[in-house]
Amino acid sequence: MKYGRWANGRFLDLKYLELAKNRDYFPLKEDPVKFQEQLRVAFTVGLKISKKAVERNRVRRQMREVVRLFMKDDKLKNGYYLLFVAKKEILGKEYLEIAKEMGMLLRRSGVVG
Repeated sequence: MKYGRWANGRFLDLKYLELAKNRDYFPLKEDPVKFQEQLRVAFTVGLKISKKAVERNRVRRQMREVVRLFMKDDKLKNGYYLLFVAKKEILGKEYLEIAKEMGMLLRRSGVVG
């Protein structure tokens, strides 16, 4: 992810890495074609967001559900590493607001196809 790019929103950030553009950093033991077609998604909600694990886990579950529905509908392209980073403003947001923000970030980064 060192070579990834950022897409910023109001209460979420997305760091994304397109694997096809970074072939020099592929593991030597992996099949390059198969490695290039993978999709990995990670979510971070740090202690700075909230000291309460309940609140952090709720945000993480909501973000995971949004991505699950995008994947179910075949809207996400393969060949990306995605890292969603929550900001403090995400606390108290409704699911639909989070889904709208994540959709906007995914479209801006070109991951939604």
